[in-house]
This record gives sequence, structure tokens and C-alpha cells, in this order.
Amino acid sequence: MTHVSLTVLLGFVAWTLILLIVMEGLRTRLVLTRTIESNAFTPDNANLSPFMQRLARAHANCLESLPVVATLLIVALITDRAAITDPLAPWLLAARVVQSGVHLASLSVLAVNLRFTAFAVQVAIAVYWTWALLQG
Repeated sequence: MTHVSLTVLLGFVAWTLILLIVMEGLRTRLVLTRTIESNAFTPDNANLSPFMQRLARAHANCLESLPVVATLLIVALITDRAAITDPLAPWLLAARVVQSGVHLASLSVLAVNLRFTAFAVQVAIAVYWTWALLQG
């Protein structure tokens, strides 16, 4: 039986990989066009365009959240309690994609507020899942 939680876990990983692939594709283009030397990249893209800096941060945000989200979803799946995570899992993933997308688009006050709201949704869901899974 396939659970929504499993699909969302894979979706979260896929989204993280998509951001990485886009970033590395753009970095490759910069190297091939001799805009930057291959050994000149910084982990945060600080020496690149503002978009590339936001892309690095959006990818890092995914990596920072993935262990918590993955652990909660895996615990729910292996303890046969995915009924706890399944209903909100798509909302968590949607909030993650919104957070990343807004991060890529802008650093305006409105964008930062929207990005924080999407992040807060994810935290609230994770806190609820933690509480519910601890209840046994």
C-alpha cells in the first residue's frame, strides 16, 4: 500500500535535487563560458549573482529541513502510523516549494514575509507530527 507520506518524502527529495541540478547546471554554464574558474565557487555562491546566492540558500534550506521531515515521515511509515502524516504531508511539501520559489523570486519585504509564512506552516506541521507520533 502506497502512502501519501512516502510520495511526499520522495517529492521533498526530488525538489531538493531539482534545486541542486539547476544550480550546478548554471555553474557549469559559467565555467564553460569562462565567466568563472571552476575552483572559484563558494558554497553560498557569494561571488555570483544575487539569484545564484538565493538559489544556494533555497537549496540549503531544503537540506536543513530534510532530516527532520524525513525522520518524521519514516517513523510514521515504519510504525504503521502514516494516518498521522498523510493528511498534512502534501501541504508540507507545497509549503516547501512555495518557500523555495519565493526565495528564488525576490527578497522584497512581501516576499520575505510570504517565505516565512511558508516556513512557519512547515514547522507547525512538523511539531504536530512530533507530538502525535510521541502520543503512541
